[in-house]
Amino acid sequence: MDQKESVNVDQTVRRYHQLKQKQKEIEQELAELRQQIMNHCTDQGLTEFEIGNYSVKIIAQDRREYDEHKLYRALPALWWKISKADSSKISSMLKLNDITEDDLQGTYTMKKVSLLHVDRK
Repeated sequence: MDQKESVNVDQTVRRYHQLKQKQKEIEQELAELRQQIMNHCTDQGLTEFEIGNYSVKIIAQDRREYDEHKLYRALPALWWKISKADSSKISSMLKLNDITEDDLQGTYTMKKVSLLHVDRK
């Protein structure tokens, strides 16, 4: 590697690190802001509201949380396709009819999650 290439790689690595640090800071601030908005909605009993040029909606969803041991017992022949209880892979297998809802009985619990959408009007 010549000196010019080394300088470019050094700059690239430095910039990558800077951006990753910035990303962590932004994600942390987003999480804090999200929590403040969610707390406001909870305190006011709201699932949606408008403020200025923005509309805010909280959408409740149910998500499956799979128990890997139960899933392995229910699907031993297909475990190699999953190898970890990945909800998106399992959903894909359901859509492709590799497995059925009956195959999954008792392998998961439902978890309530709230998605926050903030859109500009």
